[in-house]
Amino acid sequence: MILPALALLAALWIALLVAAPILPVQVAAALYAIGSLLCHQRPERSFHLMSAQLPFCARCTGIYAGAALGALGAALGPRMYRVATDASARAILLAGAAPTALTLIMEWSGLSPLSNATRFAAGVPLGGAVALVVVQAVATLHYERCAPRRPIASSRPPTHI
Repeated sequence: MILPALALLAALWIALLVAAPILPVQVAAALYAIGSLLCHQRPERSFHLMSAQLPFCARCTGIYAGAALGALGAALGPRMYRVATDASARAILLAGAAPTALTLIMEWSGLSPLSNATRFAAGVPLGGAVALVVVQAVATLHYERCAPRRPIASSRPPTHI
């Protein structure tokens, strides 16, 4: 039950990010404010829709898109989820981060200028990997099996009537 809810929230988030330039001003302002806290928002590294910059750069947008795809895949495709549970969280995250790390090395070393599409594509596996690890962690929570809490005894001395 929780996996479809996570997938739905992730899909809603990416839809809001892409639609930000056409949303009502109050909603768009909130998205751009959140984006300013989490992303550099450099115009040359961001996608634009109808001449308006999206609230996150291309790489961050790719990470969020990958997270939505990973959560959706885990919720709808048990095979993908099984692969995630068979591998360690560290291995999943390292594999997902490799394309992003490679593009960062290429950019910082000056080897090659990268397009926004390349930055986006490199972010997708990282977002998907993080989503699979989070889904794997959430799936191990079983609150219904937890023992009920015992009442805490009062530290006050008893009062006599």
